[in-house]
Amino acid sequence: MTKEELKTRTKKFAIATFKFLNEIEKNKAVDIISYQLFKSSSSVAANYRAVCRGKSDADFLNKLKVVDEEADESLFWLEFIKDLNIDCNKIELEKLIKEADELVAIFSAGIKTIKSRNK
Repeated sequence: MTKEELKTRTKKFAIATFKFLNEIEKNKAVDIISYQLFKSSSSVAANYRAVCRGKSDADFLNKLKVVDEEADESLFWLEFIKDLNIDCNKIELEKLIKEADELVAIFSAGIKTIKSRNK
């Protein structure tokens, strides 16, 4: 997958998450979860753009670690919504969980590859 394809994919993930959150159950507790998920999912897309502008392997690696952490946090919040059985579109929730899990795998693999090259 090219950098441009991954930029598009991370942006689509953020947009899909935003749309999902607009339809989710509303109350104080869920609003806090929604806010955290929106921040982490949009951070995946925004910070991946910064990765693509990395000035060195070390800079690239550090920025990629942030993206990996944010993708994993997004996955956590999505799983949390599922575990709490919050009223939402369950089909869309499963799609987002799958996508977050795949993004974590992609970024984690990228981090391993860069680390092995720099040994």
